[in-house]
Amino acid sequence: MRRFWIHHVLPAAFCAVPPLAGALVFAAIPADARRDYLARAQESGIDWIIIALGFTLLVVQLIFAWRALRWSQTAGDFDPAADRWLSHLAQAAEWFPLLGLIGTVAAILQTFSSFTPGSNPTPQDIIRKYAPAITATGSGLFMALMNILPTWVVGVGRDLIRALAGYPTPQPPAAEEVA
Repeated sequence: MRRFWIHHVLPAAFCAVPPLAGALVFAAIPADARRDYLARAQESGIDWIIIALGFTLLVVQLIFAWRALRWSQTAGDFDPAADRWLSHLAQAAEWFPLLGLIGTVAAILQTFSSFTPGSNPTPQDIIRKYAPAITATGSGLFMALMNILPTWVVGVGRDLIRALAGYPTPQPPAAEEVA
């Protein structure tokens, strides 16, 4: 029974953490803000790109995380083959806030270019036209959050699985003293 938990249940449970955390964060956003975001994101090309890339990257990372969390009975440890790819994909998550910022800047430029010179827009006009710029920032930050979690989950999950399997957690190599 313990083997079943270590080989199947715990890797699956750890791989479920990022999607569940994302759902929890999304659910914690006030209903009006969530509704407004979803309405505006439907019309925003940059949001579609960020969301599509983000979820695709998340699914690929979760597949590699699953492989990285599988205990190899023959080696008595985890298979490190997935680690390199998981690391590279986690680095790609750093690009999502930048994509969100590009979308925000583009929407701000669009907002201000929509006002003709010499016109006197009301604050309501400015807010109404400026609000879509914020969705790209939200999309970028949300996708970055979702895509940094799989690497963290693998680190924590491996330590817990090793502990439950009765193996010590490997320690980083000690720095050699310089004479």
